[in-house]
Amino acid sequence: MVDSTDTPPSTDSARPISNPLEQLSLEALRGRRSAKWRAFGDEVLPLWVAEMDVPLAEPIAEALHGAITRGDTGYPAGRAYAEALAGFAERRWGWTVDVAHTSTVPDVMRGATEALKLVTGPGDPVVVASPVYPPFFQYPSNAGRRVVQVPLTPSGRLDLAALEETFASVSRSSRAPAFLLANPHNPTGAVHTRTELEQLAVLSDRHGVRVIADEIHAPLVLGAADQSDDGGSRTGDATFTPYLTVDPRGISLMSASKGWNLAGLKAAVMIAGQDAVEDLRRLPEIVTHGPSHLGVLAHTPAFEAGEPWLDALLQGLRANRELLSRLLDEHLPQVRWTAPQGTYLAWLDFRGTALPGLAEDVPRPGEETPLSGPAQFMLTHAGVALTGGAAFGDGGEGHARLNMATSQAILTAAVERMGRATRG
Repeated sequence: MVDSTDTPPSTDSARPISNPLEQLSLEALRGRRSAKWRAFGDEVLPLWVAEMDVPLAEPIAEALHGAITRGDTGYPAGRAYAEALAGFAERRWGWTVDVAHTSTVPDVMRGATEALKLVTGPGDPVVVASPVYPPFFQYPSNAGRRVVQVPLTPSGRLDLAALEETFASVSRSSRAPAFLLANPHNPTGAVHTRTELEQLAVLSDRHGVRVIADEIHAPLVLGAADQSDDGGSRTGDATFTPYLTVDPRGISLMSASKGWNLAGLKAAVMIAGQDAVEDLRRLPEIVTHGPSHLGVLAHTPAFEAGEPWLDALLQGLRANRELLSRLLDEHLPQVRWTAPQGTYLAWLDFRGTALPGLAEDVPRPGEETPLSGPAQFMLTHAGVALTGGAAFGDGGEGHARLNMATSQAILTAAVERMGRATRG
């Protein structure tokens, strides 16, 4: 490893970029002041909140340094961010985004909330597929909407039959129901197939349900769990499908936040499907004033010039996924999991272990805290911070979410600690 004072990796496409996950020492990371590294003190290895242990990609660092040098810290302007995202979407997914059908918003969840306000009214139901990202409960509820949970399948994928039943029910009791989709899904890491999303679009249209898609993890598709080192796949692959390519009534929220570790630099893009453009035009102008100018300046070069860095990151995440599989087999063999196809999050099922407190892991949807069930045990007895599964709603009991976007040394030490704590 190198420490944080070393020169960031080059983004020259002719030169390989080293794995961003292996560039910062534990000492350097403990000097950070963000939530991941400050919440629990220096003795805890934090694998909870969705921050990555990486340096900034060089194009982003250059843009931010330039802004500081110029004193360029005013209000954001223009459509460069949306244009950069459109270029990335065309190159990466073959998806043509009409920049005229976009708006910059403060962040993905604020944008999703504003989209829900456009297509639903106070008291209307917002369906979610749980277990799911805790803010999917918090934000709609705070906006006066009623959250309705539909469980995922046992394999952690969308249960289309259960969704249809719920869509039919909520459409009978509400004039304007909605479905809040995580694509890819957080916390299971499932990357929805085009067929799954097409079927979802048919169901939503049949029952008058509008779909709002949180696609913040879209750049982070790892592919099949047994993907080979050369990028090929022996048993099939996972491919990100932009939701708006299957549903013109949908609204999507995207940003570079997760792909390039920019959570503290707030800015996102709302994209309207062809049949949702009139909804977008009703977005209050004040919402567009919320993004950070520095956020816009950071997210724009991420999409414009950050693909070599992203590709190096994805290679490192695939290696970490394979390492985590070996570590769990060795140190926590009773823990069940399905290796994620996307995101950098692992959804761990501790119900087969004898850990104390699992029966008291009462769901508290929306409370994004590591202090429940197996996560509480690991924090107390192993010095490892995970996010407790109860916060993710129905189906989260006895689970914990692990963030594998760190160095292999930290990941190894954390799982070894958890194994020792479990064995007593």
